Amino acid sequence: MFDFIGNAISSVLNAAESVIDTVVENPVKSVAIATVTIATGGAALAMAPAIGATISAAGFGVAGGTLSGAAASSAGLAALGGGSLAAGGAGVAGGTAVVTAAGGTVGAVVSGTAVKTLS
Repeated sequence: MFDFIGNAISSVLNAAESVIDTVVENPVKSVAIATVTIATGGAALAMAPAIGATISAAGFGVAGGTLSGAAASSAGLAALGGGSLAAGGAGVAGGTAVVTAAGGTVGAVVSGTAVKTLS
């Protein structure tokens, strides 16, 4: 058991060291990727209510497809967050976090790929 934990910690430390080396060797590319990641995550955060309403209109959530406006937005985001707080999910805040994380992840992957391709 302790060997497994030690190996896991060693792997994480090696990965962190590799990331640090890459950033030190490519500071401009690293800043570009970080900037795009933050921008797309911010855009996703700003668009979360519209994304939530779209999710609700698509039929997700308890009253999927029957709500409009702020109710649709809240229902869609709660569905993405695993359900309402009362039902044991993360609610609207959880759905907003999911949308923001997805946006940031997409931005990181796309910008990383673009920087690698243009190199």
